[in-house]
Amino acid sequence: MARKITIEPVTRIEGHGKVTIHLDDDGRVSQSRFHIVEFRGFEKFTQGRPFWEMPVLVQRLCGICPVSHHLAAAKAVDLIVGVGPDDLTPTAEKMRRLMHYGQMFQSHALHFFHLASPDLLFGPDGDPAIRNVIGVALQHPDLAVQGVLMRKFGQEVIAVTAGKKIHGTGAIPGGINKNLSPEERDRLLTGPDPFNADHMVAWAQGALDFFKAYHAQHKDWIDGFAAFPSTSLSLVRKDGALDLYHGRLRAVNADGKKIMPDIDYREYLKWIGEEVRSWSYMKFPYLKTEGPAAGWYRVGPLARLNTCEFIPSPLAQKEFEAFKAYTKGKPNGMSLHSHWARLIEALHSAEVIRDLLQDKDLQGTNLVKTGRQAREGVGLVEAPRGTLFHHYRIDDNDQIVMANLIVSTTNNNEAMNRAVHWVADNVLAGQKEITEGMMNRVEIAIRAYDPCLSCATHALGTMPLEVVLCDSREKVIDRRAR
Repeated sequence: MARKITIEPVTRIEGHGKVTIHLDDDGRVSQSRFHIVEFRGFEKFTQGRPFWEMPVLVQRLCGICPVSHHLAAAKAVDLIVGVGPDDLTPTAEKMRRLMHYGQMFQSHALHFFHLASPDLLFGPDGDPAIRNVIGVALQHPDLAVQGVLMRKFGQEVIAVTAGKKIHGTGAIPGGINKNLSPEERDRLLTGPDPFNADHMVAWAQGALDFFKAYHAQHKDWIDGFAAFPSTSLSLVRKDGALDLYHGRLRAVNADGKKIMPDIDYREYLKWIGEEVRSWSYMKFPYLKTEGPAAGWYRVGPLARLNTCEFIPSPLAQKEFEAFKAYTKGKPNGMSLHSHWARLIEALHSAEVIRDLLQDKDLQGTNLVKTGRQAREGVGLVEAPRGTLFHHYRIDDNDQIVMANLIVSTTNNNEAMNRAVHWVADNVLAGQKEITEGMMNRVEIAIRAYDPCLSCATHALGTMPLEVVLCDSREKVIDRRAR
C-alpha cells in the first residue's frame, strides 16, 4: 500500500521546513524531499539601497548568525570602496576576526548544548517531553549552565567588537568603526572564573571530551547514521590551514582529491552554479565541472575539516589529528561526526579569541582605508554552518542593482536531502506505523547540518507538526501530531 509521510515543521533548527517521504506499495522509498516552504526575498529587498547599508541591512536575514552576514557583506563592500582583503589595517582585520570567532564560538555552543545534546543525552527514542533543552537543564544542569555561559561569552566578544550582541554595526566599508579598549580586553581575558578566555578554552576541551566518551559508547549509531560520501567545499588559508574568516575556495571529493583548485573566491561564478527545483524555495548549488547531478557538496564543520590540512592552534590541532586518524586521513562522510568537527572548531575559536585578546593591534586607532571605487564586490566567510557568499553590483548612484547571496544552508541543501533519504530508506521503509522515534530520526539527520532556514528563506509564522500516512488513494491510514 503506497503511503506518504509528512513532517511539518522540522524542530530544533532555526526556521521552518517540512519533509515528505513517499513509500510505494511494497514499502520502499520512492521519493524523499526536504522542502523549504517559505519565500526568500532578500536578494530583491537590497536592490535600490546604497551599498554602504549592506553590512547592517543583510543581518536582518537572521538573528542567530547576523555576524556572518555582517562580515561577508563588509568584505564585499570593501572591494567596492577599493580595499582588498589584504589591504585592511591590522586593527580592522583583527577586530573583524575577533568578532567572527566570537560568533563561531557562541553559535557552536548553542547548537551542541541546546539543539543537539538532547538527542545524545536522551537518545532518539527518548520521551519528547524531556528531549529538549529544558530536559537537559533539569537532568544535566552542569552541562546546561556550561552551554549558556559559553554562548554568553561569545556574545560578549561580539558586543565589544560589533557594538551590540545582535545586529551590530562594527564592520564598515574599508574597515571597522571602533577598536577594543583595555577595559573590554581585560574583562574577557582575565575576568573572574568562569567568565574568561582561559576558562572557555577549558570548557571547549571538556565538551569535546564529553562527545568523544559518548562516541566510544555509541559508535554504531554515531558512525553509521546518515553516513554517505560527498564532495566537501570551504575556504582554506593559502598554506592549507583552517581559516574561518578568509582564504581561497577549495573543494575535495570523497577520496580527498581536489576537484576545484584553491581559487580566488571572487571568481566563484566560474565554478559554482545554482539549480532550481519546483518543490522548494531554496536553490541547489553545484560545481559546474561536475554538473547538477554529481556536483553537489557539503559545507560546514565536517566539510572544513575534510578540506583543510591543519588547524593553526595547538589544542585544536591535536584534536584534528585524532579526528583525521579515525578515517585514516580520508574525508569523513558520517553526518553525526559534524558534532565532533563542530566542537573542534569551538575549541579552535576559543584559542583564537584568547590569542587575539592579547594582541596590541586591537588598541590601534587606524581603523579605515579607502581606494579606487569599483562597481562590484564579492565577500566570503566561513559561517558556523558553512561557506557564505555575498555578491553585489552597484550603479552610478551607488545603489545596489544586483545581489546574490548563497548562504550556508543553501550550499547544504542536497546533502540534507540525502540525509533525509538515508533515514527514509533505513528507518521508515517497510514500517506500517509511525513512531515518535522515527520522526525524530529524520530531524536528527537534518539537525546535524545545523540548518538556518531563516537565512535561506523568508519565514513567517509557525506551523504545527503533523505526520500523515496515506494509501495510494490518499486515504489516511495513520496520523500523529504534536
